[in-house]
Amino acid sequence: MRFIAAIVFSLTMVFSGSAYADAAAGQSAYSAKGCIGCHGAGGKSTVPTFPTLKGRDAAFVRKNLTDFRSGARKDPTMNAMAAGLSDDDIDNLADYIGSL
Repeated sequence: MRFIAAIVFSLTMVFSGSAYADAAAGQSAYSAKGCIGCHGAGGKSTVPTFPTLKGRDAAFVRKNLTDFRSGARKDPTMNAMAAGLSDDDIDNLADYIGSL
């Protein structure tokens, strides 16, 4: 039984991205860091020029936030927003958005 539990835990961590990611912390960060201002409550933007994040998986969000933070992906607003994000912030935001 422990073997099965270990396999399930390992697969969960592989597919969620991080053993420490916390969707509840990501939800708090989504509001506190201003994501909600452009991407809307629950990840549903009401402004056509700002993308809706609801329906995106955690891996997509994690990659894009990491790329915005490093400058590999260019957008003046998102580069500035992502610059202050830690790895944990990115993981938490990704898990929250991926859960929407």
